[in-house]
Amino acid sequence: MELDAKIYVAGHKGMVGSAVVRALKEKGYTRIVWRDSKELDLTQQSEVVDFFEKEQPDYVFLAAAKVGGIEANNSLRAEFLYENLMIQNNVIHQSYKYKVKKLLFFASSCIFPKYAPQPLKEDYLLTGALEPTNEPYAIAKIAGIKLCENYNRQYGCNFISVMPSNLYGPNDNYDLKHSHVLPALLRKFHEAKQGNLARVEVWGSGRPKREFLHVDDLAQASLHLMETYAGNVFVNIGTGEDLSIKALAELIQNIVGYKGEMIWNTDKPDGTPRKLLDVSLIHSLGWSHEMDLEEGIERVYREKFIDV
Repeated sequence: MELDAKIYVAGHKGMVGSAVVRALKEKGYTRIVWRDSKELDLTQQSEVVDFFEKEQPDYVFLAAAKVGGIEANNSLRAEFLYENLMIQNNVIHQSYKYKVKKLLFFASSCIFPKYAPQPLKEDYLLTGALEPTNEPYAIAKIAGIKLCENYNRQYGCNFISVMPSNLYGPNDNYDLKHSHVLPALLRKFHEAKQGNLARVEVWGSGRPKREFLHVDDLAQASLHLMETYAGNVFVNIGTGEDLSIKALAELIQNIVGYKGEMIWNTDKPDGTPRKLLDVSLIHSLGWSHEMDLEEGIERVYREKFIDV
């Protein structure tokens, strides 16, 4: 990407979009454009058309999405499907219409079949049934990947998709009903420590295994791929390492310094048993993660709960 190129970051206030903006600024890009949801509703086609007609960006990072954890995905199923489909359809189509040089679409690891072999290779997509609790969100993200692939095939676009593992970092969502597991655990243990509570309830059995990537690593990988990769195959972005939810909870408990007891609520769903990405493709493209999980969680905890 040329340093004077106009770059649109859709979803610039979210965890992923804000990390992309930080990474772009660090590398010297100055013509970054964005709109918040009050200025531009990406689910409304007419508003997206007006935006692209006015701004005509050279490059697009499509990080805007409706996101959440198991509870949000399972209870807001129609909203997750509809809003994500509309956002993707509008931004990807107008990127084609207004001749965007390159677009990067952020997918999600929930797109893989629930019982796919581990680690998850890119070509396992659509080889089995999805996890029921987040199926609507997964279907929307799969549609976004296929939109990019087929706009490339039919129109000669240069649209790529990336598949991050579970993310954490600045601007994460800490709402206990709608957040993902890592920020939820950070908040629970911190509040338990502050309130001198005897126990903390953790959802599920603790057995499922997850892989976690700091969002700043994702942003660096995304810029790397915008410079080096073109193709219809989406690219996994992760660490290639995972741990159980129980081990994650114990790590966070130790970082926070909470001395009480953990109670596992097994009436709550576990979700997919394991989600570990095969990262051989992105390693072959010259990128690998830099931030260790413990270091990353310590940094996030300081930024969110201590250095305030």
